[in-house]
Amino acid sequence: MTDKLEYYVPHSARKGKTAYLTIAAHEDDIEFMAYDGILRAFDGDGVFYAVVTTDGAGSARTGIYQKYTDAEMVRVRAGEQKKAAEIGEYGALYLLNYTSAEAKAATQSIVDDYVEIIDTLRPEILYTHNPLDKHDTHVGVCLKVIEAVRRAKHKPKLLYGCEVWRGLDWVCDEDKLALDVSAHPNLANALMGVFDSQIVGGKRYDAATVGRRSANATYGASHSVDTAVQVSYALDMSELIAGGSAADYAARLIAHFRDEQTARLEKLSR
Repeated sequence: MTDKLEYYVPHSARKGKTAYLTIAAHEDDIEFMAYDGILRAFDGDGVFYAVVTTDGAGSARTGIYQKYTDAEMVRVRAGEQKKAAEIGEYGALYLLNYTSAEAKAATQSIVDDYVEIIDTLRPEILYTHNPLDKHDTHVGVCLKVIEAVRRAKHKPKLLYGCEVWRGLDWVCDEDKLALDVSAHPNLANALMGVFDSQIVGGKRYDAATVGRRSANATYGASHSVDTAVQVSYALDMSELIAGGSAADYAARLIAHFRDEQTARLEKLSR
């Protein structure tokens, strides 16, 4: 493992038979994109584990954080992530503390770390970013997770690519998962609200995420009554565990959307 690793076990850590793992690029990505996994562990006999790849040094900042150095922001963001781990009763938190540049580059040690964590925790479901995200660091992590899962001895049953920087509402319904994350809204708000350096620092990710989840629930289907009030979308990328190109996978989803919408326009233009 990287010598920069900080391994944290919350005082509130749960124990259980089933492991759910999220591998994310940044502090707070976990709580925004993988609440489904947090709920599964919180409401059942499972344990939720979290991995943060980068150190948070490049965070946007204003207000009381405006004059914080990169080193100070690293400490602040790590502290916030540990608070979230306590609130969510995570089994453990891995802070790998790579730079964003390293996460975007072909840094093999990141993949090696992921492999070791996957084989140690043996997750049933692994949550990460998706290849349609518009944040380069997120996509870099996604690609490394796919490589790590292929190399790992343990294979998760499911590999989910979650939405953060670009929603997945536009993806054809049959190509995405609608995860009902309505339960425990107080827990969701507490998890997202703990990242004060981002909220006060000029990025209302907490409000944006709640709004996106609400919009997903309401606009998911036009001819049926809502059965959920909060929905997160994800891609089931499990097929990529066995092989195949992430770029080809993404291109197939884009082509399916193009073909579906083209057919709709042609039908209604007659």
